[in-house]
Amino acid sequence: MSVVTVLAPIAGRVVAMSAVPDPVFAESMLGPGLAIDPALVEKSDVLAPVDGIVRTVLPHAVAVQTQEGHAVLVHLGLDTVELQGVGFLLGVAKGDQVDAGQLVISWSPKDIADKGHNVVTAVVALEAEAAELTMLAKPGDDVSPGDPLFEWDKPVKASRR
Repeated sequence: MSVVTVLAPIAGRVVAMSAVPDPVFAESMLGPGLAIDPALVEKSDVLAPVDGIVRTVLPHAVAVQTQEGHAVLVHLGLDTVELQGVGFLLGVAKGDQVDAGQLVISWSPKDIADKGHNVVTAVVALEAEAAELTMLAKPGDDVSPGDPLFEWDKPVKASRR
């Protein structure tokens, strides 16, 4: 087994994934996790939730894969793909090595909310089973960037000989 601690990428109030008003996240179609409802501030840095390689980066989302094979998605807001990158500033590129706590994206939750978008941010353990996660934060908790959200105990696939 390989355990990774997934850190809060932003500050805000923890929300149960099932309470996110988007069925893709609420029904854990991409995987289980937690969401964070950020304060409506002018500027917020989004930090890498784990050490690893940036596998996907879009203006509103980043997925980082650890050396052990855990992939964590941070999705900023709902339906934010419609903004076509406006309001987001990338700090990394696909293939970059990042450390947990490193800047990956900057954004303005206030500006995004003012454009009519929900800014709740999903932190998803991609392709995980709910039983693999141990929640370290619970809905209603206030978290700061870098605070532990959950641990992911993922079975390591046996290598073929």
